[in-house]
Amino acid sequence: MRDFLNRYLRIIDSLPPLSFSLLILSVIAMNLLANKAVNTGLPWLVVDCGIIFSWLVFLTMDIMTHCYGPKAATTAALTAMAVNLFVSVLFLAASRVDGVWSASFVDGSEQIINDALDATFGGTWFVLLGSSIAFSASAIVNNFLNWTIGRYCGERGFATFALRSYVSTFIAQFIDNLTFALLVSRIFFGWELGLCFTCALAGAFLELLFEVFFSPVGFRISRSILARRGELEQPEEA
Repeated sequence: MRDFLNRYLRIIDSLPPLSFSLLILSVIAMNLLANKAVNTGLPWLVVDCGIIFSWLVFLTMDIMTHCYGPKAATTAALTAMAVNLFVSVLFLAASRVDGVWSASFVDGSEQIINDALDATFGGTWFVLLGSSIAFSASAIVNNFLNWTIGRYCGERGFATFALRSYVSTFIAQFIDNLTFALLVSRIFFGWELGLCFTCALAGAFLELLFEVFFSPVGFRISRSILARRGELEQPEEA
């Protein structure tokens, strides 16, 4: 147990504080904003506002995988999920506190709005559980697939960074969306199986567009980290 804890702390200490902090912030914000659905006007496309931050989650993991290897990136992702669960408990406690949200001061609707905000921050156990399982699985797939592609491509130019990021993000996001749809949307909201697949696929495609747009920034950050470390070779850690 001591050896495991020491290895864990060494990995966390080696990660760039800003990137690690952004990962944690993005995971928390992604899960909170997932409570608001986007009105796409298309019955086969169900997207929530968590997409505003989810691209940053995967881009940050791609940067960590590129610079530190998949074990470090996965450790960071699972730690971020653990922090999110802890924050969710605090949000739940806040929702149980007897008080009034400032946004609820609307004549005749105070209690309705206040209860709705409490429910939003308090969360639902099956949604939180489903999102935690889905993200954990997709993070592992994303990081190790990203690393595997980079290992076989060899060099660390932008083309390789883009290829490994695009492929791993699309597949991992599809797994994330599909896992959540099957565990939560289908069981608790009665989604048809076909809708689970089409929404998972469409959501993964939208995530890929974010990745394509922001990947040049991720590549520059990766090069900056590697330059500071004096290391421009592919990490050997599996």
